[in-house]
Amino acid sequence: MITHFIFMSSSYTLGKRIALDFIVDDDQIQDKLKEYLDKITTECGKDVSISTHMIQAEGITWESVCKADHFFKGVEVIGSLDKFIKLIKQDRKLEGIDIAKYILSKTKCTQLKLQKLVYLCFADYLCDTGKELFTDSIYAFKYGPVVDTVYEKYKKYGYKPIEEEKENIDITILEMPAKSRILFAEEGTEKIISIDKTLKKYGQLTAGQLVELTHKENAPWTMTTKGTMIFYSKIKPEIIKKYHKFEII
Repeated sequence: MITHFIFMSSSYTLGKRIALDFIVDDDQIQDKLKEYLDKITTECGKDVSISTHMIQAEGITWESVCKADHFFKGVEVIGSLDKFIKLIKQDRKLEGIDIAKYILSKTKCTQLKLQKLVYLCFADYLCDTGKELFTDSIYAFKYGPVVDTVYEKYKKYGYKPIEEEKENIDITILEMPAKSRILFAEEGTEKIISIDKTLKKYGQLTAGQLVELTHKENAPWTMTTKGTMIFYSKIKPEIIKKYHKFEII
């Protein structure tokens, strides 16, 4: 029998569970595995979600591992430690669409209301922690702050409530719920707590009320368009940090 040692995580980019598979064939392997795990946690963060497994299989192939335990079926084996780390690091950063999906899992929204809630989640988190919730830029559209990637995905719904589509991903990743996606990111627990706090404050407001809120005098949207009414300009994080206090209810 062959002993396999496996590092396993999830790749939201690939929509699959991913693994590194090592054959335990010498006395030095334990030191090497510790070295690899240290590198993963150093580069991806100490709170990164990694599981470790040791399994006996009849051969050295991944197929023999799957035959020994069906739990590993559907897992994509990554060929190198560096590529494994790169895939995980990609998913440690959030995008606006990740926040949008989580909001939609909690409450019904039109695309206009969704845009405002995504923005307010960003603004609250930025002002509370000094850190950005997601990597996308925020723009000043006619009806307030907008994350353009979220707008492009959901604009087809117009003023109708959004019905979230099912993602076309491997069933073995259990369709990774939106909350799990955020928890996988850096400081994910902190981010979920902040988003839930924001939704509790603003989630019951209508789209119109949220537009009014973000159009208040001296609010970030107003300060970005002030005197020009030029839309589609970026609302800079430093402006949000300075003026978000004017749109607090």
